[in-house]
Amino acid sequence: MKPLTTKPARSPLKRAYARRLRTQRGATAVEFVLVFPLFFTILYAIITFSLVMVAQQNLTLAAEEGARAALNWQSNTSLQTALDNRAQAACTAAKAMVASLVQTTQCASSSTNCGPGNAMKCVNVALTYDYKTNPLVPTLPLMSYTIPDTLSSSATVQLNPENIQ
Repeated sequence: MKPLTTKPARSPLKRAYARRLRTQRGATAVEFVLVFPLFFTILYAIITFSLVMVAQQNLTLAAEEGARAALNWQSNTSLQTALDNRAQAACTAAKAMVASLVQTTQCASSSTNCGPGNAMKCVNVALTYDYKTNPLVPTLPLMSYTIPDTLSSSATVQLNPENIQ
């Protein structure tokens, strides 16, 4: 026959602790529900603005590479044809450098007189990306006011007319 065992009586401190745990049931879930949207919004904003900065940096590097490509010799028949060909080559090189992240970039290149006394020729490469219609990540409702509609970058290279043809 088994001896009868009696449960030891709970101490008053243990009973008070158990009662407090019962009354706190679900408090952690409520706190999580209240704090999570704030933390999620902050994390999402960090990711969004980081991607915008990466895209802007990529546009800047592509515009610089396009301007460097304008320094390369292009076949031509006149000074203006040479400048036009170099401007076209600059846009081609810039578009080739743009990352797949911002493939819908628009390129505009132009040649103008510049330098002291307008004796030099300049080729300007301008890249623009319409972020409003092609966002990298969907924007949260109130974040759309802080994100730029377009990203743009330009680079200019100065050419000596004696060395163009």
